[in-house]
Amino acid sequence: MHYFGIGMALLITIIVLFIHFAIKETKFLFFFIGIAVIVAIAPFFMEFLIETGRQKEKETEFLEFCRDLAEGVSVGVPISKSILKVEDKDYGSLSPHIKKLANQISLGIPFRKALQVFARDTKNKIISRSANIIIQAEESGGKIGSILDNVAKGVREIEDIKKERKSAMYGQVIQGYVIFTIFLVIILVLQLWLIPQMQEITQLGGESEIGGESQMSFESVGFLNNSLLVLLFIQSFFIGLVIGQLSEGNIRSGIKHSVILLVLAYLIVSIAHALV
Repeated sequence: MHYFGIGMALLITIIVLFIHFAIKETKFLFFFIGIAVIVAIAPFFMEFLIETGRQKEKETEFLEFCRDLAEGVSVGVPISKSILKVEDKDYGSLSPHIKKLANQISLGIPFRKALQVFARDTKNKIISRSANIIIQAEESGGKIGSILDNVAKGVREIEDIKKERKSAMYGQVIQGYVIFTIFLVIILVLQLWLIPQMQEITQLGGESEIGGESQMSFESVGFLNNSLLVLLFIQSFFIGLVIGQLSEGNIRSGIKHSVILLVLAYLIVSIAHALV
């Protein structure tokens, strides 16, 4: 999928450049180049979103896994045998890890080591912490059933806190996108109306009252436009990170919002400049 995205991006770039040199049309050049870049990064972005959703599913299924183990342990079945009993149950994206855990236990690998491998393979902080608690409880000879119940309860509480936080911060997320929209409109007004007006006025006015050249050169106009565009991209990137931190409590989630805002900013600005 990644190679396909990169290949399609190169194909679009070649076609756009060929058309550009054939008809000498530059208005939509940067827009289609941006489309090519988006096509190239789309597979990586989709993989990131899929992995994020998979991690959330693992946390939910791990809750059910702990409950099933607690039920088996509560009737006197050792935890290792309880794992073997539930290995064929469907736990979504967590199922391959549970099957591997059960296979290692059936081969005689110690429970502690097998569970550590399980936690490492899931690449999930919540599951890793919970697995360490289970290992310590099993080694200390405590009531493993109650420990499993508490672990399941803790995972559920973490999930509920995340949902409450996301719901409470929904207004802040909307506010972040509104701020981005207002900033984008301001940048477009400056680039498409105010700066051209200033350039026209200075060109008609001759020399300024302070004796300097009043005409705004193409270099200075280009510098202003590029500076405003860079400022817009910086604002889009960091406001996306802030939205992710507020809504989901980590910067990693903000990358999703940053990419969305950056793509929107580039496409809207490119189209606006091409149409004006």
